[in-house]
Amino acid sequence: MLLNWTVMILYNYFSAMFVGPGYVPLGWTPEKSQDCMYLQYCKVCQSYKAPRSHHCRKCNRCVMKMDHHCPWINNCCGYQNHASFTLFLLLAPLGCIHASFIFIMTMYTQLYNRISFGWSSVKIDMSAAKRDPRPIIPFGLSAFAASLFALGLALGTTIAVGMLFIIQMKVILTNKTSIESWIEEKAKDRIQYYQTGETFIFPYDMGSKWKNFRQVFTWSGIPEGDGLDWPVRDGCHQYSLTIEQLKQKADKRVRSVRYRAIEDYSGVCCPVTKGIKTFFTTPCTEEPRIALCKGDLILATRGLKHWMYGEKILISAADGGIRERGWFPRNCVEKCQYDSETDQPVDGEKKSK
Repeated sequence: MLLNWTVMILYNYFSAMFVGPGYVPLGWTPEKSQDCMYLQYCKVCQSYKAPRSHHCRKCNRCVMKMDHHCPWINNCCGYQNHASFTLFLLLAPLGCIHASFIFIMTMYTQLYNRISFGWSSVKIDMSAAKRDPRPIIPFGLSAFAASLFALGLALGTTIAVGMLFIIQMKVILTNKTSIESWIEEKAKDRIQYYQTGETFIFPYDMGSKWKNFRQVFTWSGIPEGDGLDWPVRDGCHQYSLTIEQLKQKADKRVRSVRYRAIEDYSGVCCPVTKGIKTFFTTPCTEEPRIALCKGDLILATRGLKHWMYGEKILISAADGGIRERGWFPRNCVEKCQYDSETDQPVDGEKKSK
């Protein structure tokens, strides 16, 4: 049975790793040219981002139905390998539960043969069995310690990976990804902030958990569709989600605040020279840091108490040119009181305080 668990776990693990999530073809454009207005353009891949696709900085490609980039498989979890990755998250805890049961019963049996109860103390002799002089499997102190350590690993894996499996199943049963759940939350915040009165309905939820489940898990192992076109629920537009993304992107530009660097910053994760609080409160995220030179302009979009996240505007770039995004210490920059291009107060300055 343990070999069976091992084979199934490794099969799904390597399937998720080597099959990959599926990438949007380089230079892809929608069949109808007028649909380009509903899509974002990726300058790295030189193509439009298909619905439900996102650009991964680690893979350096636009991933179809991207959920997240997983360091365990050194790949993205997306359209083609979402089922394999989720099955791996299910089978790993089940195998660990089976192994934990074996460890517990083995240690109980060995302790039962070596423990003696006195009037005032309990003694354990691991050198020899008290009741059974010829145990089936010799069990010394080192084997007991190794079994106890393995039991701790098995229980820890069961809890940690099991929680990830529950999270994945929640998004699968609503036919979403982790990124799309975040987009939906931001849509609610945007509507509430501007009081527009509109209602955002997630377009890919089929209204049935079984139908949503079948979008990922099939008997053939090949997910439905081609990863570029997706069925939508009644009353929703094919590009409802991408239109919302464009609205959020425009809102992000409006709320962004322009800052100017007053100190150099090398881009290290935990800078020692920027203060103790900055050192110990570095953001716990895989998002990059950006190096700053005195005088650089940055459009900050969000921030923490001692850190900020934004885009560095390259002086040599043309309008709409390349921008470097990442975190930087708050004490390295100061807010620009006026926009250098329009000579007006920066949009969203009051809202971002």
